[in-house]
Amino acid sequence: MEKIKVLVVEDSLMFRSLLVKYINMDPDLSVVAVASDPFEARDAIIRYKPDVMTLDVELPKMDGIEFLRKLMPQYPMHTIVISTLSNRVFDALNAGAVDFVAKPLTTNKEALDEFVKKELPGKIKVAATAKIRKTYAQKVLEQGTIPKMPIAGNDGENSPNVSLRRDEHLIVAIGASTGGTEATTSILEQFGPDIPGVVVTQHMPEGFTKMYADRLNQRSNIRLTVKEAQSGDIVLPGHVYIAPGGDKHMEIVRANNQYKIVLKRGEKVNGHRPSVEVLFQSVAREAGKNAVGIILTGMGGDGAKGLLAMKQAGAKTIGQDESTCVVYGMPRVAYEMGAVDYQEKLQNISRKTYSIIAQMQKEN
Repeated sequence: MEKIKVLVVEDSLMFRSLLVKYINMDPDLSVVAVASDPFEARDAIIRYKPDVMTLDVELPKMDGIEFLRKLMPQYPMHTIVISTLSNRVFDALNAGAVDFVAKPLTTNKEALDEFVKKELPGKIKVAATAKIRKTYAQKVLEQGTIPKMPIAGNDGENSPNVSLRRDEHLIVAIGASTGGTEATTSILEQFGPDIPGVVVTQHMPEGFTKMYADRLNQRSNIRLTVKEAQSGDIVLPGHVYIAPGGDKHMEIVRANNQYKIVLKRGEKVNGHRPSVEVLFQSVAREAGKNAVGIILTGMGGDGAKGLLAMKQAGAKTIGQDESTCVVYGMPRVAYEMGAVDYQEKLQNISRKTYSIIAQMQKEN
């Protein structure tokens, strides 16, 4: 099997050398070129045709995100962004990056070893096989006109066309990984304040989950209250709770006829913490038939068994289809084990969710 060709774009000579050394130690990867700024990177892409680019955000001559925005419409590239704790990684994902990794503190040897030997090589391998999501700029180039931008709750055939009554007995659980930040955002854009409480586990490093939640909460086209979850939070309709990255898993428990968030320390499950599996298993146990489970784009099978447990407990389940996934991993595993009631394109998931909940409320 041919090695995955990698371009490393990083202005720090020391960190660049470190990346090259450890990426080349992986038998499946080979660094074919390095660049210290976007202009060198552009030339290297043309000359070496790498499969994956690792891209630092802070670069001389041109910002890494600006470079990505200029590059992707003309030369779509599987890109992993390397960033310190910054809200700007979400701009990079919006610009077309497949995923991001948090740059470790070089003074922390354990974190550095985890990063260069396991996390980054793994992300590169996933990125090499991922589907590059078309950005808005790419669509403009392809169509020759400015595409119509959907308005939340009013995008024609894909918008929810039913109204729901306030319901604290129902809950919506979402699990996602690679490509999931943009996928989850697109679903939440179509949810209205009448949606039951939403709990989300998205594989993401510590610190970034709060930035992600705050960013969603500040968006004018999202009509929900979004926050990073805390233990003791009561799950309310029209509210979204994002599992915090770090050393805890997120679960729900039933208390006083309401759902409450519980964060528990624990070992990684399916290689992740927080894990979608842990969340879905708790929803199956505590909510049963009063839940909707949604599994989105991501590598591996985290959450698939939990989604099956939800279905077996009477919940309705939705899996994102292959054509709209950045990585058709988690939804595929769930679908193949019979955990998915409805396999839907991303743009149809919000409407399907509303339809399911409306039927649940009618039956209750």
